[in-house]
Amino acid sequence: MSPLWRDQMRVFFAPGRVELVRSYRGIKPVQAARLAAACERDPDSPAWEQPLRQLDQMIVDAAGVDMIITISNDFVRYAVVSPQAQILTPAELYAYAAFHMREVYGERAGAWTLSMSAWDPCNGGVCAAIESILLQRLNELATQHKVRLKSIVPYLSGAFDQWCKRFKGERIWFALMETGRLCLVSLSNGVWQGIRNQRMLHNAEDELLAALDQEAILFSARKEAVEQVYLFAPEHPELALPGDCGWRIIPLQTESMLAPSHYPLAVAAPDGKN
Repeated sequence: MSPLWRDQMRVFFAPGRVELVRSYRGIKPVQAARLAAACERDPDSPAWEQPLRQLDQMIVDAAGVDMIITISNDFVRYAVVSPQAQILTPAELYAYAAFHMREVYGERAGAWTLSMSAWDPCNGGVCAAIESILLQRLNELATQHKVRLKSIVPYLSGAFDQWCKRFKGERIWFALMETGRLCLVSLSNGVWQGIRNQRMLHNAEDELLAALDQEAILFSARKEAVEQVYLFAPEHPELALPGDCGWRIIPLQTESMLAPSHYPLAVAAPDGKN
């Protein structure tokens, strides 16, 4: 079968849920219904074990299909790799990124597989790390079901690439929120400044505001009276910040610019509220 005619599955893989959208290729590609399944966490196994089992069930009849997985930031660790003009080759970049990840996360980084964003010696980049065993299990699952695993994309990387053309200004704040997780990145004149990937334990608005204020202190020489933050939070559609907090949200998902179809959506709480 020509790759141009392969059916395709796009998956969002998170601790509490797996979402899958399948497209049938042809002269006029057709998107099938979206599938979503909740996963109960097992405290005695890795957080990715239950969603892996769920994905196993969801792709049982998918032989010959291309699969792209977007992986929740719960399963990824990030670090800014500062500009290094002396780095000349991919091998040097990987060695430096691995050294930096060990400095940030310790020896546990040795069990991770690393990937780098597009690298600019003058602007630096971002290193993302995923447990090697998780990547191995995903590849084994694809092989078992005769699925072609085309790529595994960290959620932050995919969302940033999706929306970065809309970012304007010398200083950029970009926040990505999902269920129980907040990622916040900052850039100044195109240079990566900081990246934060943290669990959310309390109210989403309060967590976002606290993270913004803390990052502004750490990575900004000065703060404008009102700073703007680009926000992608499809699971928190009603999120808003107080009008006098010093921050203004610029929502990235609008009626004219929708998110990729497999990205997570808001889940209704038992009382009917998001």
